[in-house]
Amino acid sequence: TQLYFWIFLLIALLLYGIFYRKRTGRSIYLFLISLFFYYKSGGYFFTLLIISTLTDYFAGYRVYHSKHKSSRRFYLILSLCVNLGLLGYFKYAYFIADNFQALTGHVVEVKNFLALWTNQLTGSHFDVDRIILPVGISFYTFQSISYTVDVYRGKIRAVGNFFDFAFYVSFFPQLVAGPIVRAAQFLPQVYARYQLTIRQMGHALFLIANGLVKKVLISDTISIHFVDRVFDAPMAHTGFQNLLALYGYALQIYCDFSGYTDMAIGVALLFGFRLPINFNSPYKAVNLTDFWRRWHISLSSWLRDYLYISLGGNRKGRVRTGVNIMVTMLLGGLWHGASWKFIIWGGCHGLGLLIQKSVQSVFRGKRRPRRLGRFLAIFATFHFVTLLWLVFRADSVRSARIMLQQILFDFNFKLIPDIVFAYRYVLVLVGIGYLVHWLPSRLKEWYRGRFIRLPLLVKALLFIVLFFILYQVKSTEFQPFIYFRF
Repeated sequence: TQLYFWIFLLIALLLYGIFYRKRTGRSIYLFLISLFFYYKSGGYFFTLLIISTLTDYFAGYRVYHSKHKSSRRFYLILSLCVNLGLLGYFKYAYFIADNFQALTGHVVEVKNFLALWTNQLTGSHFDVDRIILPVGISFYTFQSISYTVDVYRGKIRAVGNFFDFAFYVSFFPQLVAGPIVRAAQFLPQVYARYQLTIRQMGHALFLIANGLVKKVLISDTISIHFVDRVFDAPMAHTGFQNLLALYGYALQIYCDFSGYTDMAIGVALLFGFRLPINFNSPYKAVNLTDFWRRWHISLSSWLRDYLYISLGGNRKGRVRTGVNIMVTMLLGGLWHGASWKFIIWGGCHGLGLLIQKSVQSVFRGKRRPRRLGRFLAIFATFHFVTLLWLVFRADSVRSARIMLQQILFDFNFKLIPDIVFAYRYVLVLVGIGYLVHWLPSRLKEWYRGRFIRLPLLVKALLFIVLFFILYQVKSTEFQPFIYFRF
């Protein structure tokens, strides 16, 4: 959402014209500009990206070419240890140390060894007493792991050219916040000729525009002017305001994350690469299973294929299936952050899934619900998910409890008209956001198709108008994407 990114993208696309016809040159070029992009986003942490890339390229190659199962398993374990070790250290070191101290009373000092070694090697002066979470590490780590596991399972061949693999891991549009791309989906495109039709370019521009509107116009506006104020001081606001903020955050996080994904898919398409869909109107879900098929699809499918199924899935009886679901959702919650509130959030989703499956087993064979039943199912699922966003967004479990108490015991009905009038513009924006989200898919496809078929000059004029509007509403304070912190 910053001007310098779009300048970078323009220059990257112009230079791409030199390299796009030859596969190796294209891979090297895109790998180098992706490294540059990550360096500007995450500083010296780009060395972690290189470590993961080298490890999994080597491990995947050895897994594929080793003749003995024990040797193949050794290199798979090596890949898992390096990737999960780096992720665990940089993301969970403080969490583990704090909980260890709480349980045993022993103080554990946490050191940033990467900063320490960098200082020793280069003479720099990075702070060694503080560990900073590298941007995007949760995403590219899972992406890199999936490659080694798929090679081990025999689903794909190992990549021979290092730069082809390095480009796959580091491709900058989705590097820092997904979607998490499987090698089986992406690598065939690396070996294919570049292709971008006029229709595909129109689709790419539509996704970029759609993502900017979601992020800048909707998500950032309701965040700055309402949601953040309430979550920062829930006691200073009535229960009605707390409830509105909760509904606002449900829309904010969707528009923020799906907006990033839309732009990532659109930018990747301009370079000739197709990334998988990551959101499919999640608040239309009729149950929690349906929600996780629509929300952050690349993560939920990753957890299903590489964790849930590896644990046994639903193949080992009802009790074991329930345990596997809970373990998967607890770890899925922990993936989002090193805090008990995320574990609680994941655990509640797991419990909800277990209840849903129990209810479905009772009513198995019954007719599917009609319109009223479907509406009630969507209504209940949306409110269950939204209630859990309270735990996800609140600064702490205590803060979440305070907000819930405000909603239940300090609603203050008399002030509702004044509150609605005071925040009328934000509430109208929230209403429009939900209305568009719940539009029928056919209608969304219709206006997307209409935009794609517009002449290029008309598209350009629409983008000028869009940028002018976004410039007017954009906050002077930079609003990072929510999932950058994960």
